[in-house]
Amino acid sequence: MSVPAAYLSVILIWTTTPLAIVWSSEGGDFLFAVAARMALGSLVVMLLVALLRVRLPWHRGARLTYVASGLGIFGAMTLVYWGAQRMPSGWVSVVFGLTPIVTGLMARRWLGTAPLAAGQWLGMAMGVGGLAVMLLRPVGDAGFAASGVLAIVGSVLVHSASAVWVKRLGSDVPGMAVTAGGLAIAVPLFVLLWWLDSPDGSLPEPAGRAWAAIAYLAVVGTGIGFALYFYVLRELDPVRVALITLVTPASALWLGATVNAEPLDAWVLAGSGLIIAGLAAFQWTARVMKQRQ
Repeated sequence: MSVPAAYLSVILIWTTTPLAIVWSSEGGDFLFAVAARMALGSLVVMLLVALLRVRLPWHRGARLTYVASGLGIFGAMTLVYWGAQRMPSGWVSVVFGLTPIVTGLMARRWLGTAPLAAGQWLGMAMGVGGLAVMLLRPVGDAGFAASGVLAIVGSVLVHSASAVWVKRLGSDVPGMAVTAGGLAIAVPLFVLLWWLDSPDGSLPEPAGRAWAAIAYLAVVGTGIGFALYFYVLRELDPVRVALITLVTPASALWLGATVNAEPLDAWVLAGSGLIIAGLAAFQWTARVMKQRQ
């Protein structure tokens, strides 16, 4: 698959993922939903690895890449699933839109990228301002929503650190191999976490829509989506890859409002607009700087 096609596919998958995450936990618990998704997704990835005869490197750099990928998947997805139970699905994508900013800071520190310009600092300030607006939104259970937002912020930190770490360590490792190796690390951790939370081993009874969402997330969100993401990450710089999150917040917000009747009041629109505008300023400044080099 070409890089542009993979890039667009990741945008579509990431647009639908937050809503599918919320649906997948209906009638059950979020730990079972994420563990089931990752376990099934791992089977899909292993099948693709076998069918496509993907080479799985095992040198030290590759092993460290798998660890970086796996820990990133485990930490980021656990926080996302926990936070998604406390906020509308569209908010997940909006808050995750801070990824380019966090990635840019981390890439500067660990990949030696160019210093951030004034426009990028302005973009960061706008993003933080938009996040503050969403946190201060007056609702009946503001603390409940705020805890979800903060959980997604934590997920952004873990995800960005993992992306930069993978980029630094695994430039010669195929994207599918990074996915397979990462899931081999992450899946046992998800299962262990679910077992510790449910020591009797009893299985929840998710609704029919929840099982469909789990299957979608396993096959498309994990098996295909992660492979495409790591493929794009290998071919492009991490900040450009993080530009995906400039598009998905708006599309995920409208999808949640249309399909799941999620609120789109003035506070949500103002906060989301600030975050998206901040991301646009951040990325536009980065592009101008690159053109001047």
